[in-house]
Amino acid sequence: MNIALIGYGKMGKEIEQMALLRGHKIVLKGELNNENLFSSEQLKTADVAIEFSVPESAINNIYKCFEANIPVVVGTTGWLNSLDEVINNCNNKQQTLFYASNFSIGVNLFFKLNQQLAKLMNVYPDYNVSIEEIHHIHKIDAPSGTSISLANQVIANNTNKKCWVNDLSNNKNELSIISQRIDEVPGTHTVTYQSSVDDISIKHIAHNRKGFALGAIIAAEWVIGKKGVFGMNDLIQ
Repeated sequence: MNIALIGYGKMGKEIEQMALLRGHKIVLKGELNNENLFSSEQLKTADVAIEFSVPESAINNIYKCFEANIPVVVGTTGWLNSLDEVINNCNNKQQTLFYASNFSIGVNLFFKLNQQLAKLMNVYPDYNVSIEEIHHIHKIDAPSGTSISLANQVIANNTNKKCWVNDLSNNKNELSIISQRIDEVPGTHTVTYQSSVDDISIKHIAHNRKGFALGAIIAAEWVIGKKGVFGMNDLIQ
């Protein structure tokens, strides 16, 4: 397939290598800060777009793909306050959006473990749950999209938490997300249930970006020919 790669930072370069290994062609690619590189006409030369840019550009890039009538796979985080608006726009225009906070197959299996553990722990209020996420110093948004997804999954399945905060909190209804930015760490996420007698933790450690890149390419392969809004739950049954 022909791919338009919107965002050509470290993640974009990893996706390019993975796409070429799987026999695909990159027909357009651009730097993160070059919003005017892609016109609707140029995008029509691609079968699908993969968007890993910056939060300030993501929505505009998505809408350009809608105008070009090509599906767009989005991995940029930090713009989710506008997600409902983008979903409505996608559905009204009968376009295709595949969004995930994390495209790693391992992380999405981790999501399923997180949801199941939250259900099990719901009847044990003596355990206080918190989340820690560690990423490289170049990551712009905090908390990470992945940690927000983990937090929302906990809140949906555990009545002891009502909302998350990106800080330590003594409020029993708040779920603390602690964000750290260290060197070149690709991404580590830990969910911990702590009590006075023991701790229970589940952790995902990314060793490199290859898992994220592969997941994005698999999503792009899967979404061609479909209309609507999709995510990793649709891909991983």
